[in-house]
Amino acid sequence: MSDGTEQEKPASGRKPLTLTRTTSGGTVQQSFSHGRRKSVTVEVKEKRAINRPGQGGAAPAPGPGLPPASPRPSGGRAAPGATAKPAPAKAAPTSPAAPASTFSDDEARRRQEAIRRAAEERDVREAKARKDEQQRRALEDAQRKKAEEEAAVEAERRRTHEDVDEPEAVAAAPQEAAEDAAPAPAAEAKSEPAKPAGPQLGEAVPFRARPQESAGGDNDILAELGGRLKSARKPTAPVPVKPAKKGEARRREGKLTLDMVERISEGDDERVRSLAAYRRAQQKERERRQQKSGGQERIVREVVIPEAITVQDLANRMAMRARDIIAFLMRQGQMAKLTDVLDADTAELVATEFGHSVKRVAESDVEEGLSGEPDAEETLLPRPPVVTIMGHVDHGKTSLLDSLRETDVASGEAGGITQHIGAYQVRLRDGQRITFLDTPGHAAFSSMRARGAQVTDIVILVVAADDGVMPQTVEAISHAREAKVPIIVAVNKIDKPDAKPERVLQELLQHEIVTEQFGGDVLHVTVSATKKIGLDKLTDTILLQSELLDLRANPDRDGEAVVVESKLDRGRGPVATVLMKRGTLKRGDIVVAGGQWGRVRALSNERGQLVEEAGPSEPVEIMGLEGVPEPGGVVQAVESENRAREIAEYRQRVRRERSVAGVGPKTSLEQMMARIKESVTQELPVLIKADVQGSAEAIAGALQKLGTEEVQARIVQANVGAINESDVQLAKSSGAPILGFNVRASKEARELAEREGVEIRYYAIIYDLIDDMRGVMSGLLAPINRETFLGNADVLEVFNISKVGKVAGCRVTEGVVRKGAKVRILRDNIVIQEMGVLQTLKRFKDEVNEVNAGQECGMSFGAFQDIKQGDVIECFNVEVVQRSL
Repeated sequence: MSDGTEQEKPASGRKPLTLTRTTSGGTVQQSFSHGRRKSVTVEVKEKRAINRPGQGGAAPAPGPGLPPASPRPSGGRAAPGATAKPAPAKAAPTSPAAPASTFSDDEARRRQEAIRRAAEERDVREAKARKDEQQRRALEDAQRKKAEEEAAVEAERRRTHEDVDEPEAVAAAPQEAAEDAAPAPAAEAKSEPAKPAGPQLGEAVPFRARPQESAGGDNDILAELGGRLKSARKPTAPVPVKPAKKGEARRREGKLTLDMVERISEGDDERVRSLAAYRRAQQKERERRQQKSGGQERIVREVVIPEAITVQDLANRMAMRARDIIAFLMRQGQMAKLTDVLDADTAELVATEFGHSVKRVAESDVEEGLSGEPDAEETLLPRPPVVTIMGHVDHGKTSLLDSLRETDVASGEAGGITQHIGAYQVRLRDGQRITFLDTPGHAAFSSMRARGAQVTDIVILVVAADDGVMPQTVEAISHAREAKVPIIVAVNKIDKPDAKPERVLQELLQHEIVTEQFGGDVLHVTVSATKKIGLDKLTDTILLQSELLDLRANPDRDGEAVVVESKLDRGRGPVATVLMKRGTLKRGDIVVAGGQWGRVRALSNERGQLVEEAGPSEPVEIMGLEGVPEPGGVVQAVESENRAREIAEYRQRVRRERSVAGVGPKTSLEQMMARIKESVTQELPVLIKADVQGSAEAIAGALQKLGTEEVQARIVQANVGAINESDVQLAKSSGAPILGFNVRASKEARELAEREGVEIRYYAIIYDLIDDMRGVMSGLLAPINRETFLGNADVLEVFNISKVGKVAGCRVTEGVVRKGAKVRILRDNIVIQEMGVLQTLKRFKDEVNEVNAGQECGMSFGAFQDIKQGDVIECFNVEVVQRSL
């Protein structure tokens, strides 16, 4: 049998081998939204027919390639494409010549068992489908009843609040509302016929068996639910679904299935609802409910708002769309886009308007908790005192410290004066320690002295017995009073013949420094640094004062220190000299020093010895910072690199904004240009490179103090380190000389400076640099014109001479009148004309150079003809005098 046609059997009685079709195909039209259609090819795979043992052959199938259907009881559904035929009453006897069966008995038995199990599984699925159908119908009944009740309540309300003349309309309202809300399916009243337990041998098993009668009702319900119903393994409570509106096109989500193909082939050409369309419908429904309820369903959040925030960031923090925020701002009259920055007040207004709570924060909050909690009283332990030596220049401060340390630091200083602030720790014979800070005494290092006074516990005021109180001595007293630290007076150089310690103490009385000798509370000691006289008494006095102060600190916490000095070392990089205040700083700690941060790679004491940690009141040098920190900054240990980087970037940003904004009030561009035109100030641009940050700061401050209203120094840059090529390029672009203080230029920088014509000046002593710059700035001052009176002459007669004009006949009454000198004409002691230089001076008929008092002469003034008898001619010289600062 092939393609449904019979062929004659050969003489041998065997069937020929042929291929039969196992699939049947067709084409259906699938409809989509917006009138789109698509042709879909559908193929149905048939199942091979199985012959029972003992059967010679199977009856021919009515369709191509389809096995014949087994007889089913009435009410059953046949396989698609198969035509039911009555089975023969009795199987035909097998002839001896017939061929043997294709399958063995065991194989046929296994196949029948598989068919039976498939039938049982189908029955289970059908039972679940019927149970789901019953639940769905119960839900529809409940919804219909609820709709009827709501319609009745609505009709009652309308009848109460409105005068309804036609009571029939009110009575018909519940019925119409019930019909609109949930139409009853037509197939509800039909009863399902009984089905056999399973398919018989040779019957085609359908892909998905479902009751034919309830197909239309299931489609309606599934369309209202928005998709295909999937039965769960465990029974769950039905979810209420919004009933579809009357006349609304019903669509279905999901992929194409055989059930859909059957409906389409039957003429049910309805749109297939996609999953995206269903989600859009749900989103619209949620938005409609939110608008109806006035936004009450929004989740209230606590929105953290910094000082400035973009629209996109604000939308993310509020968990809402940015377009809603932009729309609100547009209603307020402000156009904005996603990247626009809003200030804190505007952002707070937006967040409050959408019902969120606001928490305002500032950028400076990154520094919160940096200092840690205050130390408890039981954790404080005694610490060494920090003593700052202050006084006038060349009064022996560094020599006194050398005597205490038994070293020779003063011999290494240029010019014998201290130009850096140094920190040292002296170990006494009894094991106690004292930390000393040596500050410069020159006037230019006022900021260094002030910095030393801020971090110290005791100030030693060194005064030379042969020199007395000097200006920097008075300044040191003011710094100590401002820092509110006790003072110990050390009268030095008492070994000199002209030393007068009593006179020094009396001079200090004028500045309210009353020593114990005169009934005050200020301790004083007479010492000699060179002869080492009175040093033990000085250390005892320091220890006594420290005991009275009760100096204590907590060593068991994160380290905190103060930057005393900083520099850029060629081999070690940025190096900072710090003085520990509290806690313990260890190697490997992550620290923040002002606007710089880094990991401590090495710690060394004042003797150059590497140490693993530093405790309170201990001076150390730290290496490993990213840059050179500013002196006076606080060094604090933090827990992570991210925190350190964040704090350092915030401080750098604040410093940069301050430098850009300036100190003065903001002005417009027109006002600035007008002020530049009116200003006659001359500027001297300079670029400063020093060995340490404190020296660069001191030089910049000293040059700025030299300035006046007419001339001032403009600091292009003040940095530490050797002079490099970038410094030369910057100096060339700004037209400034380079001032190197204790630094030198590299070979490449020197060659570039020679080619570009940039001047580099080297200095080792700060007052040499200041004197040199004072002379340069003095040259920028405008000179002074100084007048020198020569004499007066009275006009006796005015002669009118042709080709010459008026000539004045004069008599010199005072001084002398010289040719080439400047003259002016006075009438009634009022200057009426500045004549410039006297060109013509005659006595009788001869040209003369000068005429003395009591003699007569003639003068001609060129174009000026308004000369009259009785006028006074004043003769004078003008001298140009160069000014200086």
